[in-house]
Amino acid sequence: MAQLVETYACSPATERGRGILLAGDPKTDSIAYCTGRSVIIRRLDAPLDAWAYQDHAYPTTVARFSPNGEWVASADASGCVRVWGRYGDRALKAEFRPLSGRVDDLRWSPDGLRIVVSGDGKGKSFVCAFVWDSGSTVGEFDGHSKRVLSCDFKPTRPFRIVTCGEDFLANFYEGPPFKFKHSIRDHSNFVNCIRYAPDGSKFITVSSDKKGLIYDGKTGEKIGELSTEGSHTGSIYAVSWSPDSKQVLTVSADKTAKVWDIMEDASGKLNRTLACPGTGGVDDMLVGCLWQNDHLVTVSLGGTFNVFSASNPDKEPVTFAGHLKTISSLVLFPQSSPRTILSTSYDGVIMRWIQGVGYGGRLMRKNNTQIKCFAAVEEELVTSGYDNKVFRIPLNGDQCGDAESVDVGGQPNALNLAIQKPEFALITTDSGIVLLNNSKVISTTKVNYTITSSSVSPDGTEAVVGAQDGKLRMYSINGDTVTEEAVLEKHRGAITSIHYSPDVSMFASADVNREAIVWDRASKEVKLKNMLYHTARINTVAWSPDSRLVATGSLDTCAIVYEIGKPAASRITIKGAHLGGVHGLSFIDNDTLVTAGEDACIRVWKVVQQ
Repeated sequence: MAQLVETYACSPATERGRGILLAGDPKTDSIAYCTGRSVIIRRLDAPLDAWAYQDHAYPTTVARFSPNGEWVASADASGCVRVWGRYGDRALKAEFRPLSGRVDDLRWSPDGLRIVVSGDGKGKSFVCAFVWDSGSTVGEFDGHSKRVLSCDFKPTRPFRIVTCGEDFLANFYEGPPFKFKHSIRDHSNFVNCIRYAPDGSKFITVSSDKKGLIYDGKTGEKIGELSTEGSHTGSIYAVSWSPDSKQVLTVSADKTAKVWDIMEDASGKLNRTLACPGTGGVDDMLVGCLWQNDHLVTVSLGGTFNVFSASNPDKEPVTFAGHLKTISSLVLFPQSSPRTILSTSYDGVIMRWIQGVGYGGRLMRKNNTQIKCFAAVEEELVTSGYDNKVFRIPLNGDQCGDAESVDVGGQPNALNLAIQKPEFALITTDSGIVLLNNSKVISTTKVNYTITSSSVSPDGTEAVVGAQDGKLRMYSINGDTVTEEAVLEKHRGAITSIHYSPDVSMFASADVNREAIVWDRASKEVKLKNMLYHTARINTVAWSPDSRLVATGSLDTCAIVYEIGKPAASRITIKGAHLGGVHGLSFIDNDTLVTAGEDACIRVWKVVQQ
């Protein structure tokens, strides 16, 4: 069996020019956010304690904890709202489709009985409130003509609902049953976020016109605004109240977060500007925030969280991040202590992770090109994208040096470094085998079949090349000469991944027809067969350091671990390791497996042999 030990969670899905929503549960110090088809829940005081709810059929947009913290309501781009249990088997309690388009915001009523949602109604209703266990609606919400970006429930009686959106309006409703009372026309651009103070006395709206306006909670009359002194110079995307209702936190496209004191006369005076670390690029625009207990949380467009302390704002913030796109490869540095893992996603992001700690920073390359293939040793990264170039980049801690690139005459489909002499690399393209010494091509061997995958032995004297026709061809390498030695036939589909075992006595290969095979290197015979337990193509293969276990990761969301010398049927299957498929695999030690996949998360598993 395999136990989940750590999760390095992905970042929230962000979109330029839009705020994102962070939900908080102050009792457990947890936050929830959406990415892909997942809802991620993680604790601020223990970032490795994260898990994902993955039962939505469409990209998720917003999730909220119920007032008692037992339930979560989450919504998606199709207008579907699901209410599910936060603990235990996370059972689905109710499912509704209150809107005919994307849901942009969702709030629980303070008594936990009703839910209000707002979003894109595709021309029909843009706001809906309903009783969550029966689905019956509670009121009519007229008054908006365009997408409604944000809504909120007054947390105290008498209940009110407020909404705001792309028609530059904020609307005020009384109830229940809720009825339109009046419109607020004080903004001159999209109104991005509307929030009640926890004591219900006021609410605030923030807008792309760079203003924040404050209203009476019971009547909806305007009573104040955030001072223009020290105000934001870009669109304000999100706002969050302090627990005592005396301050607010705002974040903006101007890359700053600001804390404002709300005075007796309801005007807002700048208390301080929080400096979020970053390089100053577009990715540092701030799009989401949350004030929870003593934490001031901000999220940037690039998916980086900064957590400041409200009681000690001069303290350096705690920073963590994750991938935003499918993780395509994992590389482990076995000599490092503590163990370090690098992961890449095709948008060109390279992240460093430290076992037991989690996020260890992002590697900044000078040319941030897309990454298709990736290999690394302690002092060097080798990458290729969607052109014919291979980049060799010196690595010093978190700093990437100047990349040297070389044209290999075709788009690479595999990069292999000979571990014992890392200056030597074997690159394969669809039609050729290219040998590199540092950044020079020493030979190119053209072949008359289509190459799909390859691997090189640690000493650089032998290579196995996999093809579209399912055959494996073994080559010996002598200087700049590549000679075909043998052809192995057993696979019934194009080869996707090949790996030598660490003791170099075997190699494993996998194909699109969902089969993996372990071969004896010397006799070229099959060593472990019938590895046919996936239901879709196998993307990747990995070995344990002692060459005893081999793991496969597949498009079918599972990872399977086999033991050499035991029948394939005695396997260990990790079901649903990654929504959308497993693309990266590596063993940290003989019984710890790391997986990564399409859900942009990385998970660390303890493999316990039966």
